[in-house]
Amino acid sequence: MNRRSFAAILAAGAAASALSGPSIAQAATKTSKIPGAATASGIRNVVLVHGAYADGSCWTEVIARLQKAGLNATAVQNPLTSLADDVEATRRILALQDGPTVLVGHSWAGMVISEAGVDDKVAALVYVAARAPDAGEDYGALAAKFPTPPASAGLVKANGFAQLSEEAFLRDFAGDLDPAKARVLYAVQGRISDTLFASRTTQAAWRSKPSWYAVSTNDRTISPDMERFLAKRMNAKTIELPASHLSLISHPDEISHLILEAARSNA
Repeated sequence: MNRRSFAAILAAGAAASALSGPSIAQAATKTSKIPGAATASGIRNVVLVHGAYADGSCWTEVIARLQKAGLNATAVQNPLTSLADDVEATRRILALQDGPTVLVGHSWAGMVISEAGVDDKVAALVYVAARAPDAGEDYGALAAKFPTPPASAGLVKANGFAQLSEEAFLRDFAGDLDPAKARVLYAVQGRISDTLFASRTTQAAWRSKPSWYAVSTNDRTISPDMERFLAKRMNAKTIELPASHLSLISHPDEISHLILEAARSNA
């Protein structure tokens, strides 16, 4: 199954879930209790950037909810070959937006949106269990100050690229998803250049753009304590979810609402 057909299958399921489950406005009331309907005026464009061991289809559940709320949502397909390549892929999508945009990054993509987020079209940043280094910061050295996440031991390298083993993917990356669904995601995971994580950003967009952060308290891919540190350092409006690293799939209502909050706050 290729990425396009897989994304189409997930989109159908996500749309059905969005129609049959609680509305985003209801989710807003349950989570951060921010009033206002999902269609309240604000930014209409959202660009979603996926992380390592993933592809753009991981945003399908969130996209369905944002579309239902009337937003224009677009997912980037990162090549995961270098930070520069991923930033360029994101800039190409930003260039297509017709106005102010919320830029969202999961995991590794926190690096990408920190670099690309200085674009004039970006009005707000949303980090989902994401890296958020300062300009020029050695992320590996920073991460070493926190507990080593179990997923790190599950990397399998070959021919200059790396991926998570199936065991690590199911247990440490997608631990709160149905195993059958997690195996499908494992099958389409993006392979990363084995030099990708050595990259350093030259920009820290969160220093000049309003930011939001979703911490995954059961994360086994990035330390939850590190996520809290990053969120606090950027003075982000923060929520905590009892989620694995893939909160965008296991908690799409809450993640969608966080994005909607960022869009409404920057009307």
